[in-house]
Amino acid sequence: MLEEVFISIDIEADGPIPGDYSMLSIGAVVVGRPDVTYYRELKPISDKFVAASLAITKLDRDKLARDAPLPGDVMAEFDRWLRTEAAPGKRPVFVAFNATFDWMFVHWYFIHFLGKDPFGIAGLDMKALAMGVFQKHRWGDTTKNKLPAEVRSSLPHTHNALDDAKEQAEIFVKILAKYGG
Repeated sequence: MLEEVFISIDIEADGPIPGDYSMLSIGAVVVGRPDVTYYRELKPISDKFVAASLAITKLDRDKLARDAPLPGDVMAEFDRWLRTEAAPGKRPVFVAFNATFDWMFVHWYFIHFLGKDPFGIAGLDMKALAMGVFQKHRWGDTTKNKLPAEVRSSLPHTHNALDDAKEQAEIFVKILAKYGG
């Protein structure tokens, strides 16, 4: 059985679902190794976008359409980063704070552009982890600002995919250190 390495991932997108809308940036950090990071912006894959979603990203969609690399190239590069820098000889485990959103984009992009996803069909959702660790019975009680102070991140939530991946990784490390056994 391969040793696992947790990879904290955040994405920024211009809409609610992949395919119809575009993943505009992806950030990743190896949990426990904040110096091992990956960040890229991507060329949009469709003309559709939700103005409110795009505003949150603070990215210039027109500039990305002109200058950003093609999504297939980014996903191939990300796959190589995972295999050589982040998790050589190990099983990468996708970790995110509300993994369902980020994972669906990353999975769709990997399958669509590479035909494979190095994370497989699962991701570790930190909100679900928080429900169990902190014995919460409501999903709404697991927002970052409702987590115990000792596990909150000192890093700001900027909606930059790499910044937010680092913030999530810090929270995850603190939860595992305090409650991981």
